Amino acid sequence: MIQFMTTIPPATKPHSTKLFFWSLTAALAGFLFGFDTVVISGAEQTIQELWGLSSTMHGFAMSAALWGTVLGSLVGACPTDRFGRKKTLLSIGLLYFVSAIWSAMANDPLSFMLARFIGGFGVGVSTVAAPLFISEIAPAGQRGRLAGMFQFNIVFGILIAFASNAALGGLGESGWRWMLGVEAIPALFYSLMCFSLPESPRWLIGRKDDSEGGKAVLKMIYPDASESEIESKVEEIASVSHEAASTGGFWTTRLRIPILLAFFIAFFNQLSGINAILYFAPRIFELTGLGEKAALLQSVGIGVTNLIFTFVGLWLIDLLGRRTLLYIGSFGYIASLGLCAWAFQTETFAIVPVCVFAFIAAHAVGQGAVIWVFISEIFPNRHRAQGQSLGSFTHWIFAALLTLFFPSMVTAFSPGVVFGFFCFMMMLQLLWVKLMVPETKGRALEEIEHDMGATKS
Repeated sequence: MIQFMTTIPPATKPHSTKLFFWSLTAALAGFLFGFDTVVISGAEQTIQELWGLSSTMHGFAMSAALWGTVLGSLVGACPTDRFGRKKTLLSIGLLYFVSAIWSAMANDPLSFMLARFIGGFGVGVSTVAAPLFISEIAPAGQRGRLAGMFQFNIVFGILIAFASNAALGGLGESGWRWMLGVEAIPALFYSLMCFSLPESPRWLIGRKDDSEGGKAVLKMIYPDASESEIESKVEEIASVSHEAASTGGFWTTRLRIPILLAFFIAFFNQLSGINAILYFAPRIFELTGLGEKAALLQSVGIGVTNLIFTFVGLWLIDLLGRRTLLYIGSFGYIASLGLCAWAFQTETFAIVPVCVFAFIAAHAVGQGAVIWVFISEIFPNRHRAQGQSLGSFTHWIFAALLTLFFPSMVTAFSPGVVFGFFCFMMMLQLLWVKLMVPETKGRALEEIEHDMGATKS
């Protein structure tokens, strides 16, 4: 039976400056994720005209990065576990750099799609490695805020991509190449910053049996801790990791609770309709009678709202906890989506923009702030990369399917029915949060692992 002690007392302060810098560096993979995902929006029409693409080929060209993301999230656990968190994070930056340069220089659709696929692959791997790395270096009381920086940087990257496209849009027929190629600058900057990262102490101890290396990193994180406190923490990590290794692989009943939690949080994240609303916001606003220009302006408002409330979510996540934020987000989802459905059914279009902004705020404070943090906390050290990969893959496959089918949904059904469906799914999410979701705020990863039933009692 494992007894969980406070091996490093709360009074022992971590090295806040180093922790923030390391977490920010890893979270910049999220900035590149957000930038890479959205930057294509400024070039897509020009590319279709330049190469005379049919609607089908145009769809393949635009979705190449998304399918790269699906594959990257599926296999991201392999390099993260085999080569380590640091080397994987560094390789992500190189993938973004190659993708940016290649996309900008592509002279045919196939070459362009391959370049975009590489960037998307980097996005998928980043959603596995970055939140996981931050979670493994962060003290329990700061883990939510530090790991949540990944989501904040995604949203910030999206805004910067829109701004960059606007700034480079006037460069003539080669403007689209500059839009895509400029990503190489932050990608190179991020890659260089990754050289300053330490390796995750939990990977060193639990995967490589390198207790001395793990101890050295823990000393950097807790410079004021005594030798005995560091030794005790190393022994705790090693004990839990070795016990998890002796109880079988990933797909076992022992891990059924974290597996189900990771699947459902990612499933409900996308069945809220978030990606459909982000990707098709101008179309939704035009359905309310707004002109094209006004619809685009309202879409910028979505980006700003998302950024502001993501920051609010990060501020609250270690104060109120993950479960509480999911409750707040669920109630916000239900109210805003229900009102949207009613507005479209009754043609009360004036309230739709306000409801959509409220929906974005609910997402940013709830699911947006929680998802990557929560998935990175609930799996054992030994299987954390595989768990993160499962949650990430579930997120991206449903994102791809929803993006694929949403235009058909609003054609086949009225917008009121579509928003009503999303509202119903969020009622199911609320029930799931109440019945299944545990609170992980302020708890050591090894303690969470034990309570999930992932170790022997």
